[in-house]
Amino acid sequence: MPVWAKGPKFSPMAHSIAHSPFARPINFRALLQPLLVLAALCVAVMAGRVLDAQVAGDRGIAPVTSSSDIDVGGIKVDVRGDNAEDARETGWRKAQREAWAKLNGPSLSDSQISSMVSAIVIEQESIGPRRYIATLGVIFDRARAGRYLGGSRERARSAPMLLVPVTITAGTELIYEQRNPWQRAWAEYQAGSSRINYVRPSGAGGDSLLLTSGQLGRRSRIWWRNILDQFDTADVLIPVARFDYQWPGGPIKGTFTARYGPDNNFLESFTLTARNSQEVPQMMTEAVAKFDSIFVAALTEGKLRPDPTLSLGGAAADPALQRLIEIGRAAQAQERADAAAARAERTREPSETASEPAATPTAAPTAAAVVSSYVVQFASPDAGAIDATLAAVRATPGVRGAATSSLAIGGTSVMSVTYGGSLGELAGALRARGFTVTQGSNALAISR
Repeated sequence: MPVWAKGPKFSPMAHSIAHSPFARPINFRALLQPLLVLAALCVAVMAGRVLDAQVAGDRGIAPVTSSSDIDVGGIKVDVRGDNAEDARETGWRKAQREAWAKLNGPSLSDSQISSMVSAIVIEQESIGPRRYIATLGVIFDRARAGRYLGGSRERARSAPMLLVPVTITAGTELIYEQRNPWQRAWAEYQAGSSRINYVRPSGAGGDSLLLTSGQLGRRSRIWWRNILDQFDTADVLIPVARFDYQWPGGPIKGTFTARYGPDNNFLESFTLTARNSQEVPQMMTEAVAKFDSIFVAALTEGKLRPDPTLSLGGAAADPALQRLIEIGRAAQAQERADAAAARAERTREPSETASEPAATPTAAPTAAAVVSSYVVQFASPDAGAIDATLAAVRATPGVRGAATSSLAIGGTSVMSVTYGGSLGELAGALRARGFTVTQGSNALAISR
């Protein structure tokens, strides 16, 4: 080893590695394993909090119990009295008289009218020392008031309809993600006397995940059947409320649109205006009553019939289609019986045949094909696909006619096909035309 002025020459780095008692090889896997476990725990905790935040929180509004009582709202009173209590009682009596007058009831005393009132609803109220200003609602008991107003006949109500109220504000669509005034207006609506059988979700729990604005754009009947089955409903009603604020603290314009069905079909639209934010609840109450009249008119016109494609594969079938199916089954049974009789005739012994007198030959009756109407679903990405599918179905042997009953560009459309034969025979004929056919209990779904 060479000798320098200050001692022998050697490498200080080599000396430190070779002779240091603390030098050990570093195990990076052992260091990373606890960090990975900690990171996994953090991710699990955060994911749990995210999922809990999507269904938890103060967002549910339970709807009021519906009754058949007569509800008259929006009655404004401004009266004075000897004191606050006297002014309030005077205002309530005046509201009862005005509500009875709105119902076109006969002339009765205040005590007779009060005996028929079951509740007073306070919408807005301001009480002074000797003055009472309020907007009230009066609910009359139908059993007691009906004899003066005339008994209303039992009117046919709609099938159970799922109500999905949509609020659009500042470009954001809101349903049950959080509590909102539009949902509250529908929850507080007394729908017992309406012909529409509303089913109003509370919006709590999983409702906010199941019913979203994205669901309204879906056309898949499978998606919609799953949701409607959750609430035991037959179809869906969609009242849309869009609010445009002119300036902070200024007028609010409400544009209300009535839609229905899995295809989001348009019924009617109207606009209302509130002078400020304090008048918005009153505007919504008026809009709810207007929506009910629109839905009732649509029911009268036959527009709110449950979509038959929503019951594909279900237990209930349309009565007309059920009768056609029964006719077809009866015709098939008759054909099988005639064929069995013919086979028995051919197998009879020759002696028995010879002993019988010869019968006059008659023409064998030909069984007429039973013409039935069937529902057929098909994919319709564009207008060209709709025309091509209709042309192919109309050209299928045995098809008497085909026409679309529901169009959904970019989704699933529906046609009604008139065919001389059973549903299974129609399925076989469409398969021969190159379609992939899925057969349900009383409908088909085809694709290429």
